[in-house]
Amino acid sequence: MKIRTSLALITAAAALSACADFGGSRPQPVVGRPVQAQQAMTVDGNWTDSNGLISTFQAGTFTTHTTDSNTVLASGSYTSTSPSLIEINMTSLVRKTQSKINCAMVSPYQLNCTSDAGKQFSLNRQ
Repeated sequence: MKIRTSLALITAAAALSACADFGGSRPQPVVGRPVQAQQAMTVDGNWTDSNGLISTFQAGTFTTHTTDSNTVLASGSYTSTSPSLIEINMTSLVRKTQSKINCAMVSPYQLNCTSDAGKQFSLNRQ
């Protein structure tokens, strides 16, 4: 038992001495400008859904249009309710209905959205 205790103490002492600073010089960390944890994500730009429709967010206005004829299917406005949450007030020009859609920006390239009717979909940045 004494041998095990002695061996444990020697091992601990060796480990501690490896961490000790005996006056030698060691490189100091480089100090520069602080790195931003994450730049603010913006929703502005073009986004596509699984049907190939393009939604454009620009300066508070929202439109969805087809890729082939560029026909506008929906329009409205959007606001950021937090850095990663967007609320869209949309009018469907096809159905003549209004709806509210809440989207979470889960990455700079993906919005996960839920309509007020409970339909869920994703938009991907082009």
